[in-house]
Amino acid sequence: MSDKKQTCQYKDPENTDHSSFYCTEAATSSGYCFWHDKTIDKSTPDIKGKLELHAKNGGMLRGIQLSQSQLEGIDLVNHGKKEGYDFSYADFYHANLKNGHLFNINLTNASLMKADLRDSNLNCANLEKTNMLGVKWSGSKFENVKIGTKLKQEFDAKTAQINKDIPSSIDYLEQAEEIYRDLRKHAEREGIFSLSGFFIQKELTMRRLQLPRYSMARFLSKIVDIFCGYGEAPLRIIGLSIIIIILCAIMYSFTGLNYQDTIQTISSEQSLQQNIHFFLSSLYYSVVTFTTLGYGDFTPVGLSRAIAAIEAFTGSFTIALFVVVFVKKMTR
Repeated sequence: MSDKKQTCQYKDPENTDHSSFYCTEAATSSGYCFWHDKTIDKSTPDIKGKLELHAKNGGMLRGIQLSQSQLEGIDLVNHGKKEGYDFSYADFYHANLKNGHLFNINLTNASLMKADLRDSNLNCANLEKTNMLGVKWSGSKFENVKIGTKLKQEFDAKTAQINKDIPSSIDYLEQAEEIYRDLRKHAEREGIFSLSGFFIQKELTMRRLQLPRYSMARFLSKIVDIFCGYGEAPLRIIGLSIIIIILCAIMYSFTGLNYQDTIQTISSEQSLQQNIHFFLSSLYYSVVTFTTLGYGDFTPVGLSRAIAAIEAFTGSFTIALFVVVFVKKMTR
């Protein structure tokens, strides 16, 4: 009979023939090693020292099961190395990581659900596609963290929507909204306002996506997002203003403007130079109308009057909105 030691049968989700994501730890009767066996109780007081030693000795950290583990004050900083410890796909459900040293840690696709991260150091941590539902953030250092453009719940919501499972999709969006709200509040407490601005945009986007697809409330919310990113993107207002001015100038070029008692329009009977010159005049008139200056050298005629009225109203509203959004951003 062979006494050959059986190794852990953990299979990493990203394992390929060319990857090195294999666990070489001895397997228990379950077929998994101590760290990857979710049935083994990890809430004992000695687990903190064991994990620190396991990490320091280069042990496999991806996918390890640390549900409800007591890791208060743990040091998981990969000292002297450029890259932090890789805890991708690890499970820290309800784990106590209070006062933990987690600088530059990689928690991609991991679960921090209901974990206690109060007063911990998460600077430069990678939290892309990490389940952060119910995390306690108070007092934790949070600078230069990588969140990614979407949370895990957003990807899950999209999958549920594709499968026409609307209740599950709404549930995931509600979870995403809660996570962004918690992250936004924590970023504001820490004074990281550029990050909190991103979080509030995402929070309100998640709230919008929960509304009925063709409802007026969802449509209006989308308009506010397009115009100013829910008050967090003043440059969008400038870009949209330029688009409105150019579009109105094009319409003025064809509907006509009155200049010195002569109605001018773009015409095939005129030379290219004359048409370009009139378009530039229309562009000038569009800027004057949008900003509500109204010099009076050009005046609208016919359909141009309606276009000018709409542009003037839109311009006054847009300029006021820009001032509000810009002042809000600067005062923070």
